[in-house]
Amino acid sequence: MSTDNHNGKQSRRQFFKQAGLAGGALVGVAAATGVSRVAMAALPELVTQTSSETMPPLHPATGRAYNPVVTLNGWTLPWRMKQGVKEFHLVAEPVVREMAPGMKAHLWGYNGQSPGPTIEVVEGDRVRIFVTNRLPERTSVHWHGQRLPNGMDGVSGLTQPAIEPGKTFVYEFTARRPGTFMYHPHADEMTQMAMGMMGFWVTHPKGSNPLIDEVDRDFCFLLNAYDIDPGSYTPKTMTMLDFNLWSWNSRVFPGIDAFNVRQNDKVRLRIGNLTMTNHPIHVHGHEFAVTGTDGGPVPKTARWPEVTADIAVGQMRQIEFIADAEGDWAVHCHKSHHTMNAMGHTVPTMIGVDQSEVAEKISQLIPDYMAMGESGMADMADMHMPLPENTLPMMTGEGPFGSVEMGGMFSVLKVRKNQKPGDYSDPGWFKHPAGTVAKEYAGPVGEPVRKAASDGQSMPRAEKKAKPEDIEVHVRKPSGHSGH
Repeated sequence: MSTDNHNGKQSRRQFFKQAGLAGGALVGVAAATGVSRVAMAALPELVTQTSSETMPPLHPATGRAYNPVVTLNGWTLPWRMKQGVKEFHLVAEPVVREMAPGMKAHLWGYNGQSPGPTIEVVEGDRVRIFVTNRLPERTSVHWHGQRLPNGMDGVSGLTQPAIEPGKTFVYEFTARRPGTFMYHPHADEMTQMAMGMMGFWVTHPKGSNPLIDEVDRDFCFLLNAYDIDPGSYTPKTMTMLDFNLWSWNSRVFPGIDAFNVRQNDKVRLRIGNLTMTNHPIHVHGHEFAVTGTDGGPVPKTARWPEVTADIAVGQMRQIEFIADAEGDWAVHCHKSHHTMNAMGHTVPTMIGVDQSEVAEKISQLIPDYMAMGESGMADMADMHMPLPENTLPMMTGEGPFGSVEMGGMFSVLKVRKNQKPGDYSDPGWFKHPAGTVAKEYAGPVGEPVRKAASDGQSMPRAEKKAKPEDIEVHVRKPSGHSGH
């Protein structure tokens, strides 16, 4: 498929043929012997994307029709149809990802980005994916949640030989069931996933499905995490839990785009978790239902209203709601440390501590020294102190009323009555009707009335306890039995 179908945002690379591959060889996985020499004679065009903007949906020009998804700060991988088979080309390679303006990370990903592009197919499609390895070490691709032949499952050493640097493997299977899935390596996972190697896969239903509703807006994004020291560019791959950048599609607030929707649109969010901990994703202003997992659609009798969905490691959750409330509504992880950025969280709590004298002495030695945290951490969002190279403030982002004091896993659901169908552009800040914004109260505030108990406690005792001298203790030595 031509990149012209992707709004001209993507750059083309040379059309790769067998003789032109790095390493000079096209290698099939052990179970892919059914792929003909004709099909393997030339690879699909390799399309890459380096922009971190949210790309418009890629409407299918070939193959079965479907309602496409929009990948938050990402894009959908084009394909070509060849003798009835939908062919894709993934390249695993080092990439540079802007996590937010002012900070870039040196990651590993696919086709120019981390995460890699979303792959969209239709239930029943025969799919062929060529995977070229441009990493410095071997890799593989596991199609997380898919039903497929065992030899296509992508576990290096177990179901296939690993893809060595410079080699290209081909995976081929039928997309058997509709749903939302992920792809990621199953080779040196600790390193490769910590470096950002992952992507989304959406299989749309073939025709109508009683458990899958039509929606007006369909978004998807992955939860991922990195440990990147301020001033550095490369993640620490040995970190187990103490990550300092919690991201959506390798972006952190204020670099995460908004969800721009029309009022009364039916909205679907597909969220996959490939971090090392769970994330309670909270949507303001609306109730939603969990309508699907990576195991498939949830029966309608098993759904219930929620405002927060907890997504565990390796899981996908699909949530749906009617965006009937106009405004700018926060969407975020409800773990508060996951809505902060990388300036370090291992600092002592200094709330209520008068630092004036010590700050004065330290400033004589370090002129730029600034005492922090005396009244909380919110002041950090307003400080414009120098930062190390290639890092971000812990809390940042300007809203219409001042600092939002957020970072990491945070975005905004923008619901507008005049947003046109299919228009994903940012409408700007919400214009609140008169009298609907919280404001300062200028009247008197009285002292609180506190209930006082007869014994001076706010909660009286149920009964008086006995004095020690009133307690009689009886001790009885146990008698022997069974020879003891």
